[in-house]
Amino acid sequence: MFDFVKKFNWKKTGIFAAGVLFGTAGIKILGSKDAKKVYTNCTAAALRAKECVMKTASNIQENAEDIYAEAQQINEDRAAAEEVVEDTADEAAEETEETTDFKEETTDFKEETEETEEGSEE
Repeated sequence: MFDFVKKFNWKKTGIFAAGVLFGTAGIKILGSKDAKKVYTNCTAAALRAKECVMKTASNIQENAEDIYAEAQQINEDRAAAEEVVEDTADEAAEETEETTDFKEETTDFKEETEETEEGSEE
């Protein structure tokens, strides 16, 4: 009649009972005032850490924006300097052309003068 008691697995039953006991005790411990203080302090520390990380992130972002703005200014200055150099080169080329034209005119005048002198000597 009581053969099922012999076949009953007491080890599994004991583990189940221990789990219920620890679960009930765990709920009591986690719900205590001391545990709530620990949770509160951990949450406050996490919020402080978040604030610190956000400050660092905003500083990095501001520095990156400053670097970007300075880089743009450097490129603008370089472009302006290249434009001045190109303008100066164009002006020098124009002056060279004018000088060449003047030399050609002077050469033509000398040739005319020489021809005139040769014609008057004869």
